[in-house]
Amino acid sequence: MAALDLLGRRWALRVLWELRDGPLGARNLREHCDAMSSSVLYERLRELTAAGLVHHRADDRYELTRIGRSLSVAIAPLEKWATSWAASTQ
Repeated sequence: MAALDLLGRRWALRVLWELRDGPLGARNLREHCDAMSSSVLYERLRELTAAGLVHHRADDRYELTRIGRSLSVAIAPLEKWATSWAASTQ
């Protein structure tokens, strides 16, 4: 699967974003991703792991790989824009 196709899949960027501050278990990750079903979460985690963006640790938590962390730096400006946009619509 091409990188942009993977990142364009529903919830993929959100999973990466939620892992930016450190490892999370699947339950905590799902709580951070409000309405995501567990089946979609595990599918995205499998895809992101296969792509080398996420690592499944021995303690059953997920974390960003080096390349995954570099992507979180790249999407940080989107978060800044989203915050600004949300404030302007209130």
